[in-house]
Amino acid sequence: MRNAPSPEDHLEMYRRMCLVRELEEELGRLHKKGRTRGPIHRCDGQEAVGVGVTAALGLADKVTTTHRGHAVYIGKGMEPGPVVAEILGRATGACGGRAGHMLIADASLGMIGGNAIVGAGIPAATGMALSAQVRGTNEVAVTVFGDGASQTGICHEAMNMAGLWKLPVVFVLEHNHYGLTVPTEVQSAVDDFALRAPGYGMPVETVDGNDAVAVYRATADMADRARRGEGPGLIVANTYRVEGFSTSDMGGYQDPEVIAKWREHDPIRIAFDALEPTFGAERLNGMREAAAREIAEAFEAAFEAPFPTFAVDAASAPYTAAQN
Repeated sequence: MRNAPSPEDHLEMYRRMCLVRELEEELGRLHKKGRTRGPIHRCDGQEAVGVGVTAALGLADKVTTTHRGHAVYIGKGMEPGPVVAEILGRATGACGGRAGHMLIADASLGMIGGNAIVGAGIPAATGMALSAQVRGTNEVAVTVFGDGASQTGICHEAMNMAGLWKLPVVFVLEHNHYGLTVPTEVQSAVDDFALRAPGYGMPVETVDGNDAVAVYRATADMADRARRGEGPGLIVANTYRVEGFSTSDMGGYQDPEVIAKWREHDPIRIAFDALEPTFGAERLNGMREAAAREIAEAFEAAFEAPFPTFAVDAASAPYTAAQN
């Protein structure tokens, strides 16, 4: 099938999803022990979106993500060590311990980072697409955002601009059914987000967001047409937020039966079942165990690393005495 990942690429996607799952679960355990600072937005059960999207992109392609972006970081090629160190605010982090878990970036990989402002990555990616168009490069910009962010005015402005100017940007709506604690049905006038795309002159594809291969194929197709100058596209990736909005979420507002149903539709299990006939259960289980060790080592190293130091910037201290 055109734009299908090779078996080896699919295997690498599985490995990266395992890394993200181990990362998220360890963050949950550490939060309960009081060893993390501030709320952390976990993406357990949503790994296939971030990993599937980024696996279909090139190194020069740019990606922005939501505050729940760990799968996008790892998917775009960031190593767990710098990501974990950044989450824990250490000097060895990807951004020197100054960004925190929501804002991690690595420009060398095209990983432009997350944003603490809901929906703010959408216009940023649209601007990056405009830059690529003006400069005449073959780059594509991708923005991953949630159904809550899709209600913001800036989302609609960006989509309209992208459709009008045929910008090379792919909008990936990670539909996890909640914006903070608010379910989709009481925040959107339509149940089907795919209905929005025709209003901005762009195609749309709705996929199973827990199937990394389906996400990969949709992204590759949309990116291909964007590179040909045919304009933007929308992908609606249906998934579910099985954990709370953040680690500070007390819960109680989600149906346990719905959560259980989505946990059965686990993206790692879907990948495992698809890969087992080719690579065997022993190899796949070994990769999951190796991912657990890698994440454990990353946390151990991060906890031993120093915190960043900050020097006073004289230029930003207007009330200090002038030096003669």
